[in-house]
Amino acid sequence: FSGADLADGSCAHPTIPGRVSPLLPANHVTMTKGTGLVHTAPAHGMEDYSVASHHQLPTDCLVDESGCFMEAAGPELKNKNVLEEGNEAVIKMLQAAGSLLKEEKYVHSYPYDWRTKKPMIIRASKQWFVNTEDVKAAAQDALKKVKVIPTSAVNRMLEMLDRRTFWCISRQRCWGVP
Repeated sequence: FSGADLADGSCAHPTIPGRVSPLLPANHVTMTKGTGLVHTAPAHGMEDYSVASHHQLPTDCLVDESGCFMEAAGPELKNKNVLEEGNEAVIKMLQAAGSLLKEEKYVHSYPYDWRTKKPMIIRASKQWFVNTEDVKAAAQDALKKVKVIPTSAVNRMLEMLDRRTFWCISRQRCWGVP
């Protein structure tokens, strides 16, 4: 059957009794990227966040700044690193619930931190959102005062700033953003 046959359906959560999750269409889920059916984690990726926002779903984050499951993930997962013992705990929970259909090793293409060379977990965090037009104007004014080499790059950068749709002032990393 096609994915369209599942539109507007729902499924039971494999480890949280009584929790039902909606089945939602998403343009980023295609047959060329796997089966066409994937889990959605709105707090852990831009595509998933966009789908959740479009359907007014909560974007609860169950992972803390250290990459460990928080209390809301349940006592079996609390304080376990999601890339290490947390992953093994989830597999055991799925097995215990009779919900694990297949397990195999898979090399995931995580983004890597350029400083530590370790995989990064993308997670939603609180942001300071500001008026987009004010930030855009300030950024363009500041760029006009910068000596750019080659000078031909200034117009391209100004155009990029003009097309930017979302702006936020972020202090997610203690050492700043490169």
